Amino acid sequence: MRVLITGGAGFIGSHLAQAHLEKGNEVYVIDDLSTGSFENIKHLTEDKDYGSRLFFTQDTILNHEKMVELIGICDRVYHLAAAVGVRYILEHPLESIRTNIQGTEKILELCNIFKKRVLITSSSEVYGKHLHAPLVETDNIIYGPSSKFRWSYAASKLMDEFMGLSYYRTHGLEVVIARLFNTVGPGQSGAYGMVVPRLVGQALTGESLTIYGTGKQTRTFTYVKDVVDALMGLMESEKAMGEVFNIGGTEEISIEDLAKKIVAMTGSKSKIDYIPYEVAFEKDFEDMERRVPGIEKIKECISFEPKTDLDGILKNVIAYISGNAASSSG
Repeated sequence: MRVLITGGAGFIGSHLAQAHLEKGNEVYVIDDLSTGSFENIKHLTEDKDYGSRLFFTQDTILNHEKMVELIGICDRVYHLAAAVGVRYILEHPLESIRTNIQGTEKILELCNIFKKRVLITSSSEVYGKHLHAPLVETDNIIYGPSSKFRWSYAASKLMDEFMGLSYYRTHGLEVVIARLFNTVGPGQSGAYGMVVPRLVGQALTGESLTIYGTGKQTRTFTYVKDVVDALMGLMESEKAMGEVFNIGGTEEISIEDLAKKIVAMTGSKSKIDYIPYEVAFEKDFEDMERRVPGIEKIKECISFEPKTDLDGILKNVIAYISGNAASSSG
C-alpha cells in the first residue's frame, strides 16, 4: 500500500510514517518544514530498508500540481499538515488560518477527484471553553470573541471538519476525522508551546519550570504511539467513515501537578515560576481551563484504549531529552 502523510516530518507524522514503514508500506511525505523538521525522519531515510520506501517532498500542500501527483499515486491520505502550537498561531494568525482551511480544502478536493480515503486530524481545541468532562463528540461548541486569536485556530479546525463531513455527505468521499488531545512523546519540540517537553527540558537543565496562569488548568496526555495506532485503526475501519472521534488519554492532571511530578521524576532542584498569561502571550490570548476527552466512541469502533499511562509517557520523554542532551554535549 502507498500512504501519503501531509505534515509527515512533524512530530506525529514522523511516528506515523515509521509505523507504516514497519508494516511494509511505501510512505510519501510532504512537509514545508515550517514547524516540522527533516531531523524527525532523517533516521528513516538512512535506514537500509525504510529508506527505499520513504519519499520526501519539501513543499506546501497548496502546490496544486505536486498534490495531484502525490494523491494520484497513493492509496490512503493522512492529512496532518497544519499550523501547530499556541505561540506559533498567535504569532502567525493569517498564515495559520490559510494553511488550515485552504490546505484542507485542497486535500479534500483532490481526494474526491481520485476517490482516495482520507483521514483529517482535528484538535481538542474545537471544543472551546467547556468546563465539564468528559468532552464528547456531540457536545456544543463554545468560543470566545473573534478578537481573541486563540480561537482562530479552533474555528479553522472546525471548518476543516465541516468540509470533510460535507464531502462525505455530498459526494460519498471516505473521510474520517480525529480530534487529538495533547499528544506527547519522543521527538516533540517545546518550541511551539508544547508543555511536556518544555517543562522536562527546564527540569533537566535546572531552570525554573514556567507555568502560565494559575497552573490549575487541567489536561490529559496521550502517548504518540497510542495515537498512531488509533489513526491507523480509524483509517482502515469502514464504520469510522463520515464520523468524528476523540483520541486522548484519560488521566486528568493540573499543569501545576504535572510540573511537580516532572521535578520529582527528574530529581531536579528547579523551582516553579508562575507567569501571567498577559506576560507570556499577547493580549488576545485566552486559555481553556479543562480538557478531558470521552473515548467511548472510538473504543466501540476500533477497541482503542491508551496503553501508556502518564508516568510511562513522562519516563519516555525524560529519557529521550536526557539522551539528546548527553549526545549533543558529548
